[in-house]
Amino acid sequence: MTILLIRHGETQWNRERRHQGRFDSPLTERGIEQARAFGRLLARLPEAVAAPIIASPQGRARRTAAIIREELGGGAALRLDDRLREHSVGSWDGLTYSEIEARSPGIFAGEGSHDWYFRAPDSESYVAFAGRVGEWLGERDETLPIIVVAHGLVSRVLRGLYAGLPRATALSLPVPQDRIFRLCAGRIETLSVQPDAAGEDGRG
Repeated sequence: MTILLIRHGETQWNRERRHQGRFDSPLTERGIEQARAFGRLLARLPEAVAAPIIASPQGRARRTAAIIREELGGGAALRLDDRLREHSVGSWDGLTYSEIEARSPGIFAGEGSHDWYFRAPDSESYVAFAGRVGEWLGERDETLPIIVVAHGLVSRVLRGLYAGLPRATALSLPVPQDRIFRLCAGRIETLSVQPDAAGEDGRG
């Protein structure tokens, strides 16, 4: 099994440091270029040429996947899977990180800073979130390469489950918007696109 895992391109809310969760905002020009760069890199990978694309149904992931598909010549199958949608922090979705900090002072500080998503008052629990991502991962065909376009927290938890990492370690993994993670044979390899497509660690 080979999974080529991609986080969607930069969005307007990423730039504003606003948590998207179940909501959406459009890709920026930089995000569109990041998506094109992903497609150009994938076009050079033999295992990606005929690989289907599976994406989160949320707009920012769907748009990134569609651009990648165009760069691959438009022939790749594109499917959506609801289990790849981003984690929701409930009533905090759509807030900036400053606004979240004001509601819960210190939530981003200390050893639990990467676990804050699950400490929101009405967020999706870690058990439920990891459960749906794990269910999706458990159904993968051992022989079929796939391209996956999802979100920051999905990428962290999926890689953590694949590698058998502790929860805290998985939640602290980087989620750049200029990398493809190749999950194959029990290993995770990082593939870089051009430097000017790099993205900040804007969550979601």
